[in-house]
Amino acid sequence: MAEKVVLSTQPRPQAGSRAAARVRKQGRVPAVIYGHKEAVETVSVDQEELETALRHHVRNLEVKTDGRTQVVLIQDVQRDYLGKEILHIDFRRVSADERVRVVVDIELRGVAKGTNSGGVLQQPLHSLHVECLATAVPESIRVKIDELEIGHALYVKDVKLPDGVKVLDDPEAIVVQVTQPVKIEEAAPAVPAEGAAAAAEPEVITARKPKEGEEEAAGGGKEKEK
Repeated sequence: MAEKVVLSTQPRPQAGSRAAARVRKQGRVPAVIYGHKEAVETVSVDQEELETALRHHVRNLEVKTDGRTQVVLIQDVQRDYLGKEILHIDFRRVSADERVRVVVDIELRGVAKGTNSGGVLQQPLHSLHVECLATAVPESIRVKIDELEIGHALYVKDVKLPDGVKVLDDPEAIVVQVTQPVKIEEAAPAVPAEGAAAAAEPEVITARKPKEGEEEAAGGGKEKEK
């Protein structure tokens, strides 16, 4: 969003969860404005206008409070557990010549060549910590990945940043890479050893053959019975 974003605010004299819930029912979002050693202001902003600004990745804007216009930075956005409804937002006062540290999302551009050859695209980093002028916070950091082949990676040090923006992350950290797909081989069924196969065969029990002498004794006994 190239044009300047201006949000009108309304005073929010009552604090607490119940008061905040009443504000949200009116289609507004509870907010606070702080910083520059000035008093904290509790206000509310129009929900639809705020969501439009956030969809366009706006980070700094102007808020009107009691006829006064202040330049602020969106410091924190609290949402419900589903990540949909905005519950609360924090604005931090900034000046035009002030440098701030913020987190900016990484936006991948293009299609990596390696993925056309079966490679797998991996993105370990989805945002970067940067330092820049408060009035020049980039909407996103765009990274071109068209030339990435299998086995290649782009590091933080390779990212082209807008003028006046300084990255604070480890220069050797990988932003995005294309890796070789992992082949999962099916294990072959186990073949039992010969000894194990033999041991597995059922044992056949047969009558014991009498030893020499036992047969005669047996016969002699029968003779006596006669």
